[in-house]
Amino acid sequence: MQLQLENFAEIIVNKKKEKMKALVTGCAGFIGSHLTDRLLSMGYEVVGIDCFRDYYPRPIKERNIQNALQSDRFQFIEEDLHEMSEYPTVDYVFHSAAQAGVRASWGDSFAIYTHDNIEVTQRLLEYYKENPVRRFVYASSSSVYGDALLPMQEDARVQPVSPYGVTKLAAEHLCYLYWKNYTVPTVSLRYFTVFGPRQRPDMGICRFFKAVLAEEEITVYGDGIQTRDFTYVDDIVQANICAMQATLNSVAGQVFNIGGGNRISVNELISLIGTITGKKPRTRYEDTQKGDVRDTCADVSKAGEFLEWKAETGIRDGLERYWDWYQQAGRQD
Repeated sequence: MQLQLENFAEIIVNKKKEKMKALVTGCAGFIGSHLTDRLLSMGYEVVGIDCFRDYYPRPIKERNIQNALQSDRFQFIEEDLHEMSEYPTVDYVFHSAAQAGVRASWGDSFAIYTHDNIEVTQRLLEYYKENPVRRFVYASSSSVYGDALLPMQEDARVQPVSPYGVTKLAAEHLCYLYWKNYTVPTVSLRYFTVFGPRQRPDMGICRFFKAVLAEEEITVYGDGIQTRDFTYVDDIVQANICAMQATLNSVAGQVFNIGGGNRISVNELISLIGTITGKKPRTRYEDTQKGDVRDTCADVSKAGEFLEWKAETGIRDGLERYWDWYQQAGRQD
């Protein structure tokens, strides 16, 4: 009996020594790099894949993964996911790679979006259908809603108003059908306007801070009264962790809104940035861009119930954190 107990104790110790392994696609991007750092801090082994698309400068992405590259538990693969014949053997997949940008998704550029956002997702799902994982977490977007009634709920009719939104919705559907037909344990998270350190240079908050600092005009598309539900990047990362840890039966095949509860107008946002920087913003208004929705606001009650997730960072706190980071690192871009 004593020997059996000792053997059992040894098994438990060995289990604890085993490290879970996660794949993060788009690991050098804004959200992917934060998620990579968080998983490493939790003791996971992480395989990161990124092909450094030229949507914005490569040096920015290289800086994003500087910390991760110093870890012996991080393996970086620079390759196009679409061109890979096989993917890493892992316990968890966090599919954050995508061609971003609502306004850039029109015309000939749409082929890039279908390639990176739809076809790549299908290839990953097909592979992990045959090589099972514990969870496949897909980074979706509030762009799938279009101009839906507020607050936006997961069971609302989704009608994207941009080609980008169409590709994100198509990938969501792929995640569901691979769960329905092959039990790939997918979870789709619809992000609402993410902001924070390492934000892409084309995104509004980055452009606004840069313009205020340089005492240049801020270009606002539309009247500035349009609103967004801003979500701090740390809260987005936590939502991914919650999706990974949640009970499978309650989340598999599901979609969840991930919004920060920080809905303010663009004009209010710019004014707040002026207060934080101590500079008076100057604005110039231009026509609304095709594909931009009027307002967004997430109903996150489903995420609260099934993921046990809620946003922790308010808009001012998040902007102040971003401003601290921007003065040290962001302004180099």
